[in-house]
Amino acid sequence: LYLDLGLWLSILTALTGNALTRVSLSSLFSYSAIRLSFAGGWIPLVAYILNAVVGAVVLALIVERAKKCLDFTTTFHFVHLLCCWWHGGFPSSWEWWGINLGSLCIMALLGEYLCMKRELQDIPLFGGKGGTGVEYRRVLERRHSGESAV
Repeated sequence: LYLDLGLWLSILTALTGNALTRVSLSSLFSYSAIRLSFAGGWIPLVAYILNAVVGAVVLALIVERAKKCLDFTTTFHFVHLLCCWWHGGFPSSWEWWGINLGSLCIMALLGEYLCMKRELQDIPLFGGKGGTGVEYRRVLERRHSGESAV
């Protein structure tokens, strides 16, 4: 997800007309890079939100269980906190905490929604495409009428 966050930061920085040399490890790990008091400080906010959406899709593809989404999301954000602490000290700005808590909520809730949606899909039986269960009904009808199921 750090690769994705760096990609979003680069794209958004380029779209605003700033030089890509502004994107560095400090953009990812320094809490002082997130300041909503000036226009360039909004770039990390949008990047974190887009990264949370992509992270939710990754959760749905890898974790596949709604129960585990909050655990994986919290672990990822805790590791991010440790990386930020190691890189530039303990985050003391309210913007950093707000953006990361918002990102955690978006990633966990959207990830759980996508996982639940995937869990509730019909399971195809007998090579069918799922959804209608027509193939299974035909087998049951043949059994009740005495026909061979093959």
